Amino acid sequence: MSINCIRSILEDAVQGDSEKTALLLNGKAMSYAELFSRVNQVACYLNELGLPKNARIGVYSNKGLEQVIAILAILSTDYVLVPLTRLLKPEQVEYIINDCDIKCIITDRIKLESIDEIQFDGHVISFESAAKDVASFDEIYKYYNKPYSCDISGHNNAVITYSFGLTGTPKGIVISHRNLVDSARVVSQYLKLESDDVLSGILMFNLDYGLNQIFCSFYKRATLALHRFILPEDFFNHLIDDEVSVLALMPVNISQMFDEGSQRVPSPELFDKLRIITSSGGNVTERMISDCQSAFPQASFYSMHGLTEAFRSTYLDPAQVQIRPDSIGKPIPDVELYVLNEEGKECAPREVGELIHRGGYIYRGFWNGPEENKQRFKSIEILKDVIDLEGQLTDETVVATGDYVYKDEEGYFYFVSRHDDMIKTRGFRVSPFEVESVVRKNLPQIGQCAVFSIENELIEEEIVLVYSAAHEIPEEEILFELKKHLASYMIPSKVVYKKSLPLVQSDKNQVNKDELKQELTA
Repeated sequence: MSINCIRSILEDAVQGDSEKTALLLNGKAMSYAELFSRVNQVACYLNELGLPKNARIGVYSNKGLEQVIAILAILSTDYVLVPLTRLLKPEQVEYIINDCDIKCIITDRIKLESIDEIQFDGHVISFESAAKDVASFDEIYKYYNKPYSCDISGHNNAVITYSFGLTGTPKGIVISHRNLVDSARVVSQYLKLESDDVLSGILMFNLDYGLNQIFCSFYKRATLALHRFILPEDFFNHLIDDEVSVLALMPVNISQMFDEGSQRVPSPELFDKLRIITSSGGNVTERMISDCQSAFPQASFYSMHGLTEAFRSTYLDPAQVQIRPDSIGKPIPDVELYVLNEEGKECAPREVGELIHRGGYIYRGFWNGPEENKQRFKSIEILKDVIDLEGQLTDETVVATGDYVYKDEEGYFYFVSRHDDMIKTRGFRVSPFEVESVVRKNLPQIGQCAVFSIENELIEEEIVLVYSAAHEIPEEEILFELKKHLASYMIPSKVVYKKSLPLVQSDKNQVNKDELKQELTA
C-alpha cells in the first residue's frame, strides 16, 4: 500500500484511534472503527460490480454520513471519484456523465428522480432502500461482511472535480491520490491542526477545498462535524453544540452568517473552542474579517488563494490580516510563485503580471481538455529568464494561472484580475458563455444577450444578463426558464432589457460588454 493515498490515512487512523469519533452529524457520532467497516463494505460491493480499472463513479447527493462513506469507499478501490454538487441540474449532470464516461452513480432518494430523468444506463446505488432494481447501502451493510483489502498507488488518478472552464462547458480537473495526501499534509502543517480538533464540514464536497476538510481531519485523527448551511441560527448552533475548533468557509458563507446584522449572533463566549477560521474560493473584504473577529475573537483568521490547476498557492498569516487585508499572502510551503510580464521577465514590486505556480500540489491536468492543458500547464522553460535552469532540465511542469497579481516590497501578493472573463460568485466559477448558451437555446424570443458581472461585496461578483428583443419580456418569465437549466448560483441577479445592444467596433458579431458594464455602474 502506498503511503501517499487516502486509504493509507484511513487505515492508520483506525489502527491508532479506532474508538475515537470520526464523524458527527446532528448529534449522531460514528467512530473510526464503524466508519472503516462501512467503507470496506461499500468498497467490496463496488469491486464486485466488475467495472474496468479507473472507471469513474459519481457521488450525487445531499450532505450526510453516507456521502463521506461513499467518497472514502471509492478512494479505497481502483476507481475514480467524480463528486457532483447537489446544485447541478439533470442536464448538467448528464453532460459530466458523458464527458468522463461515468459507469456508476451513488446517490440518495431525493436525487434518484434526477438520475431517472436523464435515463442513466449505468449502475445506480442509493443510500436508502428505494426500488427493487436499485442497490442500497442498507442492503450492502446487511449482506457484505467479508474482509476487504486493497493496494492503492499514490500515482493513480483519484478524483475528477468539475468547474466551468473557458469554453463554457464544465471541465474536469484530474487529481491524484498523492495530490490529496500532500494537500492534507501541508494544510495540517501550516494551520497546526491537532488530533483533538473538531473540523466543521459545512463546505460542499464537490471541489478540493471541501474534500480537504475530510482528509485533513483523518490525517490528524481528528473529528469532522458535518453541517449543511441553511440558516445562520442553525449554523451557530452547529459551532456551539459540536464544539467546532476549525472552521473552513467561503466568503459567501461569511456574508450569510452576518446578513441580518450582529444582533442575531450569539455571545462570543459560546465560541471559545473555535481557534481557526480559513477562507478560500474568493476575495474576503475588510468587513468580513471584522465580522468574524468580533463574533469569534479567539479564532485566528487565515485567508487563502487556490487554483483550479493546483490545490493552493498562498495563505495570509493571521498576524497580517489587519495590516494588509487585501493581500492573498505568501506562498504555502513547497511552492514558489513568480509574477511575469508579457516578455517573460519577472515583474518589479507592484508591477502587475501573471502568477506562475511552481512546486507542489500541481494537479494532473484537465480531462479531455487539450487546449486548456496547453494554456495552463507549461514547461518550466517559461521561467528561464527568472531562474537558473541548471543542466538544461526543462521537463518540470509549472502552472500559468491566468491570475494577474502584483507583489509588494515585502513579498506579499495581491490579486488584481483574471485573464479570462470568468465570473466568481458565491465561491463558484461561472462561465458567461454557459448562461448565454442556455438563453439562446431556450428563450428564442431574445435576439441578443450578454452575461457579465459587476462587483458585489457580499458575494464577490453579481451576475447580470442584458438582452434585446422585439419587446420587453417579464423578468419572472426569463428567470423561470433559466432555473430549469442552470444551477442556482448561475442565475442572474439582474436582468436588463435594451432595444439593441452595443457591438464591438472590430467585430460586429460581438456584444460590447465593457460598454454595458460602464452604463450599469455609472
